[in-house]
Amino acid sequence: MGGGVVANDGSNAAYTHLVDPNRKWYNNRRLIALNAWIVLLLITSSTNGYDGSMMNGLQSIEQWRFYFNDPRGGKLGLLNAIQNIGSLAAYPFAPYITDGLGRRSSIFLGATIMCIATAIQTAAQSVGMFIGARFLIGFGLTFAATSAPLLVTEISYPSYRAALTSTYNSLWYSGAIVAAWTTFGTFQIPNTWSWRIPSALQGLPSVIQVALIWFCPESPRWLVSKGRHEQALKTLAYYHADGNTEDPLVKYEYEEIKAAIDLDREVAAKIGWKTLFATRGNLRRMRIILALAFFSQWSGNGLVSYYLNRVFNTIGITRSVHQLLINGILQIWNMAWALGASFLCERIGRRVLFISSTIGMLVFFTLQTACSAVYANTVLPTPPLIVSYTVEILPYQLRAKGFVVFNFAISLSLIFNQYVNPVALDTIGWKYYIVYCCWLAFELVYVYFFVIETKNRTLEETAALFDGEEAVEQLTGAAGHAAVNEKDGSSGSLHDEKITKA
Repeated sequence: MGGGVVANDGSNAAYTHLVDPNRKWYNNRRLIALNAWIVLLLITSSTNGYDGSMMNGLQSIEQWRFYFNDPRGGKLGLLNAIQNIGSLAAYPFAPYITDGLGRRSSIFLGATIMCIATAIQTAAQSVGMFIGARFLIGFGLTFAATSAPLLVTEISYPSYRAALTSTYNSLWYSGAIVAAWTTFGTFQIPNTWSWRIPSALQGLPSVIQVALIWFCPESPRWLVSKGRHEQALKTLAYYHADGNTEDPLVKYEYEEIKAAIDLDREVAAKIGWKTLFATRGNLRRMRIILALAFFSQWSGNGLVSYYLNRVFNTIGITRSVHQLLINGILQIWNMAWALGASFLCERIGRRVLFISSTIGMLVFFTLQTACSAVYANTVLPTPPLIVSYTVEILPYQLRAKGFVVFNFAISLSLIFNQYVNPVALDTIGWKYYIVYCCWLAFELVYVYFFVIETKNRTLEETAALFDGEEAVEQLTGAAGHAAVNEKDGSSGSLHDEKITKA
């Protein structure tokens, strides 16, 4: 029997020969159902995207500016940053809810808080009430946004995991599109409903999640970690093999999950926050994760995400109708690029996308700066990758905590941007773009030297990659050996030709 399955050079993952080539997302009823549940999780990102675009749009609506006394400078920065301050307040609790109560419980809690918060925001009678509601939106969003991408990556069919997890961040733009066109459609209403309607619609994804999340499958990895092995196996079998618990792929996935969690069991009892930085492999992970978090917000995109109207003002586009119309078109353009990148990540690799996107941003931002014009977000395939890359390089026991650190870093970078950007734009105008040109050059060097390719690996193999190839072989070997033993014992359905020998 040899040593079981081994991970080879990464170009042909150990599980690929076990995947039924006839089972596609469009011709298999249970895969269609699974992907429908994944869409329910993906819309968490839409809520976040909606917020940034809505705040862009509200700044161009005269009724909103008049009602809140035309906020500028630090006050405007606070109105935008308060959501991320709310997120910061929830980060200490989010991983414990996610790992302790489950992915679905965390999403339900977050969505419920956001429903309440958007109702308060819609009914706001003062700037203080509006700020308080936005704080609660950020607080609730942390619980949902911590768990949703983890659950996506942990229940996805292996062939589609990378693309679906990458789509999570791409759907930021779906919310941005809805918000942009909603504010464009309501800005001429001659009363406060011109901004209350967009505020109310922000809660729609959360309402849908509250109603449906308990019908969504729970993470098999979470179930195994809680000793609920039979339920985990049935979940994998139901969605990945039409209910066949003896399917070779299901056996392999199940055994690899068990192997990964068993190998981490001794460490898990001692895991705390410091574990994220306690080993050489974890230091390599956190070096990349923290860098990507800051890069995702400090690449010039913060200017167009929250202060597009201020950017427009610097180049003479001052009419609300023009600002709102361009905002709506821009979000559609952004989403097209982001979704395209999502479905390329497994085909051409993470490193290629990271490097090419950073080069693209640097070139276009430099050209636009030279023309004293706004950066148009022409090339930006990196956002789909930052979430998927982060969750896949973290081992299960550290996934929730590591993802919280990632989101914490994003919130810090956003808060800084949201306070600094309006002040800098008012002070030096387009010259502020030069700062981002220099930063993008640094990003390119960093990405080139530190980002590791992870395409065509299972979730467990990818996480183990940072601990050395021997860790990958240990995991896949354990899974393959267990699967072979199952075959020798009772299953009889695993074929020797489907197992790559060590």
